[in-house]
Amino acid sequence: MSVRAVILAGGEGTRLGVLTHKRAKPAVPFAGKYRIIDFTLSNCVNSGIFDVLILTQYRPHSLNEHIGKGRPWDLDRSFSGGVQLLQPYIGLDDSDWYAGTADAVCQNLNFVVRSNPDYVLILSGDHVYQMNYSELIRFHQRHEADATICTISVPLEEASRFGILDVDDSGRVLNFYEKPENPPGTLASMGVYLFNRAVLERLLRDDALRSDSTHDFGRDIIPQMIKERLQVYAYPFIGYWVDVGTIDAYWETHMDLLGHPPSLDLGDRSWIVHTRSEERPPARIEAGAVVADSLITDGAVIARGARVERSVLSPGVYVGPDAVVRESIILAGAYIEAGAVVERAIVDKRCVIGHGAIVGEIRPDAEDLGIVTIGKNTHLPNGIRVGRGARIGSDLDKTHFPESAVPENAYIHSAVHV
Repeated sequence: MSVRAVILAGGEGTRLGVLTHKRAKPAVPFAGKYRIIDFTLSNCVNSGIFDVLILTQYRPHSLNEHIGKGRPWDLDRSFSGGVQLLQPYIGLDDSDWYAGTADAVCQNLNFVVRSNPDYVLILSGDHVYQMNYSELIRFHQRHEADATICTISVPLEEASRFGILDVDDSGRVLNFYEKPENPPGTLASMGVYLFNRAVLERLLRDDALRSDSTHDFGRDIIPQMIKERLQVYAYPFIGYWVDVGTIDAYWETHMDLLGHPPSLDLGDRSWIVHTRSEERPPARIEAGAVVADSLITDGAVIARGARVERSVLSPGVYVGPDAVVRESIILAGAYIEAGAVVERAIVDKRCVIGHGAIVGEIRPDAEDLGIVTIGKNTHLPNGIRVGRGARIGSDLDKTHFPESAVPENAYIHSAVHV
């Protein structure tokens, strides 16, 4: 029995705003030391799947650099299995940018079916969860399925964001509704599919010839299988799973990691989340600093009198004397200068928050979270006040900002991102 995993990692991730100005969504840093795609890759190798294709598209450079030859995941294999990164290309009649998830797989079908794997596991590179795919495969075999869809139960008010399934008592899928306006149920697709290879190959080739198709698994392939009365089953996943596709979801998932107990146990030695890490010295916390309910990674420095509460500090972050960081996510190499206050914000790599600056505000009675986002390499001037919910672009300096304040929910960006 052989399984080839195909990870869809080309997402632009526009709802993550400035975090995806310079990187694909799966490459966005997460939980201090990881990238989002690390969870899917680690699920594969922890499940004994070492044959992985990664399909990239939007701004793949950061992702390519992170994965490299796959050594941190034991995927640097020359002869059997290993990891390959495949990008779309222009030049032949049957090649173009990917039109949909199914089209992405179809354009790379020769690689997918090479060596005739028994099963093809279709995964997303931008979900945070821990799942043993071996149990999914056993479920698929036991039901003699042509395809199996991993599912979770979601609140009814969120169901319109998902593909919703209607199943019988045995778990066989009777109907599939992709992001319905009025959801008929709450059993939702996770975007994780296991196919019999021969069935998938035939379906993709047929779909590619249809002019009325959007070439998407949820909108086209799964409904076509149900129409043909193929054996499609729902696999119920019980555990923590999040599509970190929005700023609010990204921030809330980090806060979940700081819970008691955390929603996802990153310290579980039986299910290690592997990643590529830089060599950094140990974190340093100076006398008089206070750290509570936070994740502090290698190379971080918290200076005298500083206070860090319910926050995640990535490698090399500096929090200066008497600075305050609350309910915030600070990415690698960011510098919070003395006396600055950062509340409910996401600060991207190598940003500088100037002396005495005030960024964001925790307002428990507000209807929205009001998260401030600041793009890579931006330098906020000393003493500036940035209102809650503001969005600040990448590569900005003091010449881009008003003298004293950025209003709530304002968007300041460089000409590159107009």
